[in-house]
Amino acid sequence: MSTDLQTDFPLAVVEEILLNLPAQQVIRVCRLVCHEWKELVDSAALWKERCRREGLLPCNPSRPPANWWMFYFLAKKQRNLLKNPSAEEEFHGWEIVENDGDCWAIDTSQKTIPNNIGTKYFVTSYELCLKQQLINLEEEGYSSAFMDQLQPDIKITDWYAARCDCGSQYEICVELLDQKGEVISTFQPEKVFFQQWNTGLWSEMTHVFKDYGPGVRFIRFTHGGMDTQYWAGWYGIRVTNSSVEICPAAER
Repeated sequence: MSTDLQTDFPLAVVEEILLNLPAQQVIRVCRLVCHEWKELVDSAALWKERCRREGLLPCNPSRPPANWWMFYFLAKKQRNLLKNPSAEEEFHGWEIVENDGDCWAIDTSQKTIPNNIGTKYFVTSYELCLKQQLINLEEEGYSSAFMDQLQPDIKITDWYAARCDCGSQYEICVELLDQKGEVISTFQPEKVFFQQWNTGLWSEMTHVFKDYGPGVRFIRFTHGGMDTQYWAGWYGIRVTNSSVEICPAAER
């Protein structure tokens, strides 16, 4: 086949072929065919059209991605990296760090929790209760080179609420760790305290790690709290729908 593909095949035809091939094959194989194909694969237009066809759209259309191919691959891989975030599988996937009072428990709300996240939640007792997950980014498909070169946004979310009839305390700590387990960056806001006879409404805790530098290999997510009135049973803070996502940096 001639390398002058502008003569052999119109670029519009080549583009349509590339749009129908697996994205990894386009990057690893098709990009190496010739100069014209490389320019086409590297073009924003190709990946923007691929995103459009697959329904991968920026959250804010007025702030399009600076790099459409990176946006495409991150959006395709985006998912919650935490296991069992909403207590559907009891405590599977979680390591119990602190289990004081009457220990952690699982309960069900009579009302739907906001954001359509079901009705189950983890609930703490009197004295401190903490649970934790350690995410291995390599095992989740995010290579060292990928994390170091692209440094994609890492979005943290967590839903928490107090019982309306009991005071409680909520806390969260999320750490980005290197290969040796040393901390590179930490999100640890001040503890949230609820008085007795509060609204009992659910709140969302959010944070986005940006520009954290090279070396991130693990994410350690820890949260929990306690009932501050020391009532026997499970009157402490409630948590559910926790999330850790590697996000497209479209809105930077």
